[in-house]
Amino acid sequence: MAGTYDVIVVGSGAAGMTAALRAAALGLHVLIVEKAHKYGGTSATSGGVAWIPNHGLGGSNDTREEALTYLDAVIQGPVNRERLEAYVDTGRDMLGFLGSLGVNFIPMPWPDYFAELAGSRTDRSLVMPMWNGRRLGDKFPLVREQFPRFKLFNRYAMNLEETFTIAARGKGWKRMLAKVIARYWLDQSTRRVTKRDRWFTSGNAVIGPLLEQLSTRNVEIRLETKLEELLVQDGKVSGVRASRFGTAYDIAARHGVIICAGGFEWNQELRDRFYPVKTSIWWSSTPQGANTGDALLAAEAIGAATEHTGEGWWAPTMIMPSISASNFEEVHQAVFDAGRPSSVCVNRKGDRFVNESCSYDRFGAGMVADQKKTGANLPCWLIFDSVFRAKFTAGGFLPSAVMPDKSIPIDWWDHYIFKADTVAELAQKLQIDPTKIENVVKRMNEYAAKGEDPEFGRGSTIYDQAFGDPTCKPNPALGPIVKAPFYAIPIHLGDLGTKGGLKADAKARVLDGNNQPIPGLYAAGNATGSPFGLNYPGAGGTIGPAMVFGFIAANEIAARASNSAPA
Repeated sequence: MAGTYDVIVVGSGAAGMTAALRAAALGLHVLIVEKAHKYGGTSATSGGVAWIPNHGLGGSNDTREEALTYLDAVIQGPVNRERLEAYVDTGRDMLGFLGSLGVNFIPMPWPDYFAELAGSRTDRSLVMPMWNGRRLGDKFPLVREQFPRFKLFNRYAMNLEETFTIAARGKGWKRMLAKVIARYWLDQSTRRVTKRDRWFTSGNAVIGPLLEQLSTRNVEIRLETKLEELLVQDGKVSGVRASRFGTAYDIAARHGVIICAGGFEWNQELRDRFYPVKTSIWWSSTPQGANTGDALLAAEAIGAATEHTGEGWWAPTMIMPSISASNFEEVHQAVFDAGRPSSVCVNRKGDRFVNESCSYDRFGAGMVADQKKTGANLPCWLIFDSVFRAKFTAGGFLPSAVMPDKSIPIDWWDHYIFKADTVAELAQKLQIDPTKIENVVKRMNEYAAKGEDPEFGRGSTIYDQAFGDPTCKPNPALGPIVKAPFYAIPIHLGDLGTKGGLKADAKARVLDGNNQPIPGLYAAGNATGSPFGLNYPGAGGTIGPAMVFGFIAANEIAARASNSAPA
């Protein structure tokens, strides 16, 4: 199992696969080591969106200047300017490289998360089209599968357009639902092999074609292979000590090691060390036990510095039992649910604290700020009426047309979901002053009638309205909370990973405590500090930089290996 390679990549997510593919295309002998028994890392279970400004795809006229204007308006706090500009300048090259291999992203018409700021646009979030996973042959079942929340009835693959249309019961949703189900059952050749849908969507649609390209170049990927430590010789990272099923061995790297192993959201000790408020690993919506900060600790052991570790990529989540066994719990995202009309979010004192329709990361930041201020958040409450219940998901609770109240197990009520005939009775169950909640609901109903929220500006931007209900007038993000019965679920401060990690420069080189590059060590993705600092500019703000800096790291290693810039 030992050996010598030009480059060792730690992690097989979008960052690692992009880095390995670029390095292999530049003539380097590459090995990927992956701790899990599946390919794809956290990227495979994500929405698969890459936020890349100045991309030039689909006739976009976005520019470097416009992108930086927006990022300057968004970013609060210090960031590495050279690194930020390298990201904006190199995204187009990375996409061009993948496009030359037939791996083509397409722009989606989604608003940036700070749509009210100068330089914002609606074409910077990119996705991969549905992809036939059977092209991978025997690797098909080894790609990490999507969470149930990305599949219809935990079986049928849906792309993002299908997901949003069916979830919101948009125009033509019944026809689209029938199409999704028929597509699955008409695929008889796959049904004879596995229950898994052959069509890769979202994060799987990113990982699938990258894995196919790596396979054509015979890039070795060792699954169930954990990074134990980084090896250093003559002041340079010279390889890794890895282990598989407890057996450790050394692997040499002639030119560099690229850490793309994700963040530390499943390490409670690191969360307690870095985060400003008390959070739990069990609130995270990433694959359980996957990102435990092993690479960060290994790099710290040889003197690497960290940055931006004080926050995660926040995403509100809720917890509910497994359908098959109520004593086992599952985490479900509620990233759009909190902003749907006919609902409101309050802390445990009964006070609103945020524009509920803002982006999920801004919502999480609002939870953190309120927890610091009141100590009465984490969790907060999502309160909604029967109109909401009929139309929208509430975390893992599907609309009542699909999951009626009578189908919810009796032991879930007043533990995972709360219900009452009046707002006052619901407040009592939540141990909140009933008068306070009644007043909050009364104000929300007044705001819904006028279409304006003077408290927090809910529904005032195109982003807020994009994920509302277009049939709700005059503002798709504001609907009255009037139809009994009334419901509530607790919302936790979940995440899509960590924003902070190893400190890296514009060339993806990991820096030490004196801001000097550690020879031979590179990093990309959530293993590093975000180029945006503590901010989240748009959908795909994790995967976009992950892929770009994986690409940059490979270019830098190839240039140093040949003493000339790569073609």
